[in-house]
Amino acid sequence: MAADPAAAAPVATGPGRIVLAATPIGNTGDASARLIELLGTADIVAAEDTRRLHRLVQSLGVTVAGRVISYHEHNEATKTAELLEHVRSGKTLVMVTDAGMPSVSDPGFRLVEGAVAAGLTVTAVPGPSAVLTALALSGLPTDRFCFEGFLPRKAGERASRLADLSAERRTMVFFEAPHRLESMLRALRERFGAERRIAVCRELTKTYEEVIRGTVGELLLWAEGNEVRGEIAVVLGGAPEQAPGTPEDHVAAVNELVAQGIRLKEAVAAVAEDVRVSKRELYSAVLAAR
Repeated sequence: MAADPAAAAPVATGPGRIVLAATPIGNTGDASARLIELLGTADIVAAEDTRRLHRLVQSLGVTVAGRVISYHEHNEATKTAELLEHVRSGKTLVMVTDAGMPSVSDPGFRLVEGAVAAGLTVTAVPGPSAVLTALALSGLPTDRFCFEGFLPRKAGERASRLADLSAERRTMVFFEAPHRLESMLRALRERFGAERRIAVCRELTKTYEEVIRGTVGELLLWAEGNEVRGEIAVVLGGAPEQAPGTPEDHVAAVNELVAQGIRLKEAVAAVAEDVRVSKRELYSAVLAAR
């Protein structure tokens, strides 16, 4: 019998906990009451940027009573063990990033990973999310989506990542820097075509919030003719479903599986399900082609 992972995990020995706290992505009025309370009562506040934390608490009228520790991508490897030791000793540690939910394209994952391995309590104060806000405003399908973060900066690596996504049917959400948006859109046009639906969401929840919707080609022209500024989220429609075609179109796929040692009926069933054609008609087409 396989071991129960939960039973094998170390058990927390104190009442300490880690709270991942979402911060406003633009409008400070979106700060939750729980966030405000925790910032004023936590023993430790781990912040991606302590200067931004200072500006946030000033705007919220909160006094941070606990110790503030800088925790970001450049010191995660060395600071994580220290933070976990504080939690193990019984302290409440609140993790905040510059905007949105920690660990989502931001520092925090290493901390959660370490806490889970140590059997320490991790919870969250949910709140603003640039990913979900952009998705909701995009006008593109929201029932299935994936978050891809920032694309690689180098053209070759970016092209390779986009090639991996060429058949992705879910709506895709990306982040991008304003000065790289034009080159990103050009890469999207090259891989997905000029007619794929897209939305560029700029400065979400801020005074100059803007959502531009259209095709990749249209938004590339817009980016080429405008100086784009601010925080950017890009939402790209998924690949359209392909027409199933005729049974005869898929005979080769069946024969390829048979050549690999799969029984004919099983190969027909697998291909028919994948391409959405009748098993009976596909089976007949395979026999007719022999």
